[in-house]
Amino acid sequence: MLKKIRIGKGVKIIAAAVVLLSVISFAERKQGAEVCRDIFVKLDNQYDNFFIDENDIIALMTDDGDDIIIGKDFEEINLKTIEERVRTQKFLQKAEIYRDLKGNILVNAKLRRPFARIVEPSVPRGYISTDGVILPPSRKYTSRTIILSGSFMKELVKSDLTATEEGKKIYELLKFIDGDKFWKAQIAQIDIDKKMNVLIYPQVTKQIVEFGQPDDLEAKFKKLKVFYKQILPQKGWNTYERVNLEYKDQIIAE
Repeated sequence: MLKKIRIGKGVKIIAAAVVLLSVISFAERKQGAEVCRDIFVKLDNQYDNFFIDENDIIALMTDDGDDIIIGKDFEEINLKTIEERVRTQKFLQKAEIYRDLKGNILVNAKLRRPFARIVEPSVPRGYISTDGVILPPSRKYTSRTIILSGSFMKELVKSDLTATEEGKKIYELLKFIDGDKFWKAQIAQIDIDKKMNVLIYPQVTKQIVEFGQPDDLEAKFKKLKVFYKQILPQKGWNTYERVNLEYKDQIIAE
């Protein structure tokens, strides 16, 4: 009796497995015969930097309309190739493309956020993103960020900032400023010469800040905050034209 019960359970399990495989096989055949119904793009644009939009992404996917996707059989659509095509857009930090069960292609993309803009006559204009990538200019949108200028820009634009030791130092300087509400609001422009000496131009006050090399960031900005918070209110906002932070434990103003 016990053996019959075991055999019965085994038969049920096998039958269930056969049904499941049949359903999967049918679903695969059905999906293979489906065509792409539509494309839906979800663009993470939380920082309101409208360098590209959904239409730009669809243009990349379709190779500017040469590769029609909607209405094409999914057997003829290579999602990996399309994803690689979209990822060539440097304004995108990431892009994932997949299909759903309804026959649509879904795109999840995230824009890079710029935190500095390169403005130097001798080099092409562009942006630096928060992950250190050099971005091209945009015809659609101009982001209000810190301006970077100076003769060192010729060297800086040769590669992403994280690729060189000099670039990493400038990247850390930009990240420091971007991460502090006071300095982000206070600093308008940074000029860097061939020797990587930094000059800072503030938004409001007229003093040029001689920062020196982009190192000892916390100590130098601490001294600069003392200058703004304690010295200028006492001496007058237009008393000094330059302030030097290069020397340890000293603030030189003239």
